[in-house]
Amino acid sequence: MDVLWLNQNDVRSLLNLSDAMDAVEKAFEQHGRKKVQMPPKSYLYFEAHNGDLRTMPAYLEEQDVAGVKIVNVHPDNRQKGLPTVMALFVLNSTETGAPLAVMDASYLTDIRTGAAGGIAAKHLARPDSHILGLVGSGNQARTQLVAIANVFDLEEVKVYSAHKESAEQFKQEMECKADCTIEVCSSIEEVCDCDILVTVTPVRTPIVKSKWIKPGTHINAIGADAAGKEELEASILLQSRVVVDDMAQASHSGEVNVPLSEGLITVDNICCEIGEVIAGLEPGRLNESDITIFDSTGLAIQDVATALLVYNAAKEKGMGKKLQMF
Repeated sequence: MDVLWLNQNDVRSLLNLSDAMDAVEKAFEQHGRKKVQMPPKSYLYFEAHNGDLRTMPAYLEEQDVAGVKIVNVHPDNRQKGLPTVMALFVLNSTETGAPLAVMDASYLTDIRTGAAGGIAAKHLARPDSHILGLVGSGNQARTQLVAIANVFDLEEVKVYSAHKESAEQFKQEMECKADCTIEVCSSIEEVCDCDILVTVTPVRTPIVKSKWIKPGTHINAIGADAAGKEELEASILLQSRVVVDDMAQASHSGEVNVPLSEGLITVDNICCEIGEVIAGLEPGRLNESDITIFDSTGLAIQDVATALLVYNAAKEKGMGKKLQMF
């Protein structure tokens, strides 16, 4: 039996953010309508190496396709000349269980996470949002910017990084892609003077203060994707409409995980899941002055939906390498 192998160059040439946003939005909607199977991601922690390994399986009923992603997060990898995040995805037939394709999922992860941020902003941010603030300037900041620019007419982007040279490089690379001015800020407080705020850092101590957030702001909280991580002061959550991607997963590894475990908030402070908003089952933003938060942990359904796009495009274009596995 042949299995299709797709390396990162293949995936990059086959996957675009606009299509990924459509696929992720539909996957979220199915999740909201309980048309998926998706256990919470499981973790192996390697404390001696400051890293972890995660497995993320899911099944999309409407597309009748399943798969699993194996992904690591090792913040010290940059010092070794390796990516912080590396991932592999296996797409499976539901009829036989056999693998249909094995593909690089590092780029796929960047794209599907950016897509989720763009879709969340579409449904939760004020329609007249024009100023984007980014805390962090890595790969995910780039895909978040492009995805949000696909939805909103951005006039200005503000970016802050603990490493100013990284923020300057971000400005040089992304200003033409965003088709607007990018300002490198000297503080997070400056960045928070915006309509849409995106946080994409791996911190474990909150770096965004409640007093900096204006009424009407929408926040994509992207960085907290494991137990113990948090980017926002808990008091921000208490004054906001908090929408998670998945209640069970966010509770143990999302932006809400630390405030929940410390009793600073309760599950009653969480409005709903983004899929329920997209499906029209729950309201998102109620008025112009609401502060809304999307707590993104990264769902396996996003990976399956995006990997299916890549697989179908590869078959159509005759790309990839067929490997005999059995």
